[in-house]
Amino acid sequence: MKDKKYDVVIIGSGPNGLAAGIYLSQAGYSVLIIEAAEVAGGGMRTKELTLPDFKHDICAAVHPMGYLSPYFQSLQLENYGLEWIFPEISVAHPLDDEPAVLLAKSVKETADGLGIDAKKYKKILTPFANHADWLIQDTLKPLGLPKHPLLFALFGLRGILPAQNFANSVFKEKRAKALFAGCTAHSILPFDKLFTTAIGLTFLTTAHAVNWPIAKGGSQAIADALLKCFLTSGGEIQYNTLIEDVNQLPTHSALMFDTDPLQLANIAANLLPLSYVKRLKKFNYGPGVFKIDYALNGPIPWNDPNCLKASTVHVGGTMEEIAKSEKEVWEGKVSEKPFVLVTQQSQFDDTRSPKGQHTCWAYCHVPHGNSQDMSDLIENQIERFAKGFKETIIAKHSINTKQYYDYNKNYLGGAVTGGAVDITQLFTRPVGRIDPYSTPNPKIFICSASTPPGGGVHGMNGFYAAKSVLKFLKNK
Repeated sequence: MKDKKYDVVIIGSGPNGLAAGIYLSQAGYSVLIIEAAEVAGGGMRTKELTLPDFKHDICAAVHPMGYLSPYFQSLQLENYGLEWIFPEISVAHPLDDEPAVLLAKSVKETADGLGIDAKKYKKILTPFANHADWLIQDTLKPLGLPKHPLLFALFGLRGILPAQNFANSVFKEKRAKALFAGCTAHSILPFDKLFTTAIGLTFLTTAHAVNWPIAKGGSQAIADALLKCFLTSGGEIQYNTLIEDVNQLPTHSALMFDTDPLQLANIAANLLPLSYVKRLKKFNYGPGVFKIDYALNGPIPWNDPNCLKASTVHVGGTMEEIAKSEKEVWEGKVSEKPFVLVTQQSQFDDTRSPKGQHTCWAYCHVPHGNSQDMSDLIENQIERFAKGFKETIIAKHSINTKQYYDYNKNYLGGAVTGGAVDITQLFTRPVGRIDPYSTPNPKIFICSASTPPGGGVHGMNGFYAAKSVLKFLKNK
């Protein structure tokens, strides 16, 4: 393919690279995606990491944003083989010596489990739940005029607050605070940072729009569907090709990077101003993750069996405990009681494991680049709310921050979400530009999770970046 000329070359086949490739190939342009690995997908990959017939998602596991993504919905990926599976509820949040808090699709059903805070929860979440599609449209886009300004203004007034301030001013008891904290912790930010409330409210809202789904057979199924859509549209893909210099690329009119800012800076250094390269190299990736995949001889023995109804379990206890854990990680410390994100896909998808046996996916946040083995700390936290969990383990496989980076060069320091989303990088990712997907070189663009609207399997970064490329191609 080196001698062939393309309208667009895209480096990387994560959700955003594939989304951009589909958009541009459907617009009639010749597109080549170049992927370093042997398969497409980036974070959307599934492998037998522990034992034969136990299918584990290597990175992304549960996909509310993938299902709700306006662009993915427009592609009708079900026509390309993707099958979504929906649990009974999205999230279970176990607590010591009392029933777990359950995040159901119904605002009322969720609120009914929150005691004295039920009325306040319904008042806050109902407007967002009633118009979740509007909120998703306006949050999964770069900074600009919202399509639904009144709803977005209400969301912004609440969302700008630090999560701990919001929760303590609105809720009185630990159950509602814990539920909100578990959703907020997906931000990988301390709860005293501005806009952390927005993260918590967004995740709560998605759960009231859809029970957080998984992809049948594994997250690789999403990548496979996107790839099939791309190839059907006339796109081409080249595997097993690590790009380290632009001279490796075929002739092209536009170049897109579905990579982190550092790879853009290194690969295209000679084509970009030194000042811009320096800014890219100052990008803050934030904390990393330590992940374990388990093969189990049965379902997780949660102290509250209602936890088995959820695709996701937030393990961390009270809001105060979770806030402390996330603060320590941000300060470069390993938390002795980490917040653990647990998913149990085989509870709903019998293709993931042999009959009667199960998979478990669990990770916690760790300081950037920290490669300490967190296995015991993670298992202690799960055991705390699922007595007998350790006895169900028949095999396990862990990935530390260095191993994540070796697996995918976008995950510098083990940061799997495209970089920190604190106030300095929430809207200006990877650097401050009117068009965040452009660079000082008009032919070069970036479309990864390090651009707005940030991490996750939703493809909206690639969609909006492709619009910028399309404008360039039409005007060149």
